[in-house]
Parts: sequence; C-alpha cells; structure tokens
Amino acid sequence: MDKYYLAVDIGASSGRHMLASMKDGKMQLEEVYRFPNGMTEKNGTLCWDVERLFTEIKNGLKVCKELGKIPVSMAIDTWAVDYVLLDENDKILGDTAGYRDSRTNGMDEKVYEKIPLGALYARTGIQKQIFNTIYQLMAVKENYPEQLEQAESMLMIPDYFQFLLTGVKKMEYTNATTTQLVSPQTKDWDYELIDLLGFNRKIFKEISMPGTVVGNFTKEIQEEVGFDCTVVLPATHDTGSAVLAVPTNDDNAIYISSGTWSLMGIERKDADCSMESMRANFTNEGGYDYRFRFLKNIMGLWMIQSVKKEWKEELSFAQICEQASKEEITSLVDCNDDCFLAPKSMIEAVQTFCRESNQQIPETIGEIAAVIYNSLAKCYGETIREIEEITGNTYDTIYVVGGGANAGYLNELTAKYTKKKVSAGPTEATAIGNITVQMLHDGVFTSLPEARTCIGKSFDIRHYDENGNENQEV
Repeated sequence: MDKYYLAVDIGASSGRHMLASMKDGKMQLEEVYRFPNGMTEKNGTLCWDVERLFTEIKNGLKVCKELGKIPVSMAIDTWAVDYVLLDENDKILGDTAGYRDSRTNGMDEKVYEKIPLGALYARTGIQKQIFNTIYQLMAVKENYPEQLEQAESMLMIPDYFQFLLTGVKKMEYTNATTTQLVSPQTKDWDYELIDLLGFNRKIFKEISMPGTVVGNFTKEIQEEVGFDCTVVLPATHDTGSAVLAVPTNDDNAIYISSGTWSLMGIERKDADCSMESMRANFTNEGGYDYRFRFLKNIMGLWMIQSVKKEWKEELSFAQICEQASKEEITSLVDCNDDCFLAPKSMIEAVQTFCRESNQQIPETIGEIAAVIYNSLAKCYGETIREIEEITGNTYDTIYVVGGGANAGYLNELTAKYTKKKVSAGPTEATAIGNITVQMLHDGVFTSLPEARTCIGKSFDIRHYDENGNENQEV
C-alpha cells in the first residue's frame, strides 16, 4: 500500500494540495486540489482572506479522503513576512494585511529612529524591504497600538493555519527569520531589538525547526475532513522549501527560485552581515538545518503574471513566452523599482518606465513580455556578478527551480546574460521541498544529500549551455 505525504503549498495567486509517494526509488507527485488566492481591499487595506484560505485547505483534505489517499503527514508553506496577531481567545486582532499594502510607507524611518539601518542589518542580516514584518509591526504600533497591547501571540500565516488544524502554536524558523527580528548568531528572537522597538515581547513564541511535529488534527477537524493526520513543520517559507529541491549536492551551487518573486543566491553555513553585503542588498534568510540562504529578492514573474491578467486576449504563459522570443525590442526596465511592486496597471508601469528613460515603448504583448524577460535576465547577470565578488567564488551552473523553470525563453536569456550553464527544474520545487522535510522526518531519506539525489532522478530537468542552447545533458 502506498504511503502518501501531503504538501499544501499556498502562493500569492493560488494554492494547491500535492500528494507524494515513492515508487521504484523515485518521488511521484500528484496535484489533487487547487484554489485561487490574492489580496483584496478591506477598510482601505490590501488583505488576505485567511478564513477562506483555511476553508480551501480543509476542502483539499476532503478530496484526499474521497480519493482514498490518506496522507501519513502533511505540511503547509506560504509566502513570507505576513502574520496574524491573536488575542487571549486566539481571535485575530485587526485585518490580516498583505505585504503589498502601503501601510508600511515611512515605517522604515520610524524603525531607524530606534536603530540605524546599518546596525539593524549587522544584527539580523536581512535585506531591507519595506514590507518586512518589522515595518508591518511598526505600522501597527503607530496606527493601532491597542492591537499590539492586546496581542497574546503572533503567528506567521502558515503557522496560523497549522494551529487551526492542531490547536498547537509553533513558530517555524525559516519564516521567522524574514521578520527581520531574528539573530543569525543565536537563531532565536533578538529580544533586545524587540524591546528597543517597543514591540510586545510576549507575542514572540519559541522558534521550532523544519521537521518538528506540530501535532495531530483536533477532534473537530478529524470529524470534518474524515481522517486524522500528523502535521509536520516544513520550511514554511516557500522559498525555503523550494531551495531544498535544488537537485544538486554541490556546495558551490547558485540557484534561482523562480515564481512570483525570483530569489537568487547560494546556501551558506554562516550569515554574511557585512556592510558590503548590505550595500548590495543581499539577505541571509534561515534555511533547513540552520543553513542560510544568501540571496537577493528580485521582482520575478509577478510582472508577467500581472500583464497576463490585464491583457485583453486570453493567452497562456507559454504563448506569451513564444511571442516574446520573436521580438527585437531592446528596451529594459529596473525590475526592482518600487513602481512595479503593486501598480494599478503593470503594462502602463512598464511603458512609463521606458518612456521616461527615453527607450522604445513596448506596445504588443510580445514586446512588453520581451522587455520584462530581458530585464529579469539582465538583473540575474548583475546579481551573479555581485555574488561572485562578495564570496570570491565562481559558479558555472545556475539551478532554476519553481514555475519559472518552464519559461524556456527566460532560461535561454538567463544563460546568455550570465554566461553560465542553466539547469531548469523541477517546476514543483516548493511542494517537493515541503514533502522532502516530511520524508526526512519519516525516515524515507537519511539525509538531505540523499533526498536531493532522488529529486534529480525523479523529475524532468532541462539543460542550457552558456549561449542559451538547450542540450540533452543528463
């Protein structure tokens, strides 16, 4: 009888339930349920509908029951930085704001009144992004101080869903580090920093590592979905899970977790909290087994997703890629410019940037996509040069995992702009990494290197040479 493991992988635009099992030494994946996600405006704030999302989590569990494929364990991962504050009755205080909301505007200056940016980076090693939890909490402190006073606990979004399933609160390490409130030395909350900022220290609960058992379903959940299951902490930050699925054991490997965001970097044993690293805008996010993901956050396929949604004609991502590959437009944009974070129209944002920088203005979907794909690849090239300069190492292969691994044209451009070989796949990296932690916990794999070797054999990987030509390398 097959043994199943369930990854509930929730991204900014959709979520899905992925069942995994082992057959003939290979990992097999099956998507059994999918649902939409997105931020909606509520009381003037961009929010997540966590109540609906939890209903969808339970709906997917019911599908597992209907299929007769009951998982022995499950784990939930989502995006980073967003959280809920819970009162003494475990009810959410305020609205569950999303990271693209503008409430954090100006909150960086409020934080720097207490601690300068350089000192903050030296303590946490986390890249300054205006949506980091530290700035979100400062926005609450400034505008709704009573919520922080009334709060008994804070849980990141996946921790909250796992609490609803089990009745047990666990704060997972990889996502906790994205708050910009965790010390890379102690791997624990920096309580001195928390006190300095005037945050309520009691809400910051003990941090647990991926592979920790949260608990089993409550009796109410068992009755509703029709079975019991052990909930295990994965790397709840989706990038943390995706990087676990990079199919190489080369310690000198560089990756791009390519999805809504492009996260480009390397794994390291120690954080680099130097001013050189800060000036280059690199972050040191916590990873599995206390590894650090030394990476840069790049806007990613959010730009293409937004254009696809806006465009009058219904086109697939493959069709958009195909049209872009035929264009000769040379205009480029700065993918990391704030104007692309949450524009009312991504098409207009791209056109405006080109107009204001005296470049050809893209008009067709192919031209707009070509500008975005070339700009992303150029950014990858600049980033890898920065990584090589900071680390003193050189890298010959870039491992692209996640949905962006399907974008053949972008992979070709990545190879051309970086002058590196590109290994593209697996595309379901986040779910695979989520499940890998569950399998490590259950003894299916004895080590991460063993798991990564299995991943490389289990899923399709496409290879490109330094000139962007796809080859049949195995």
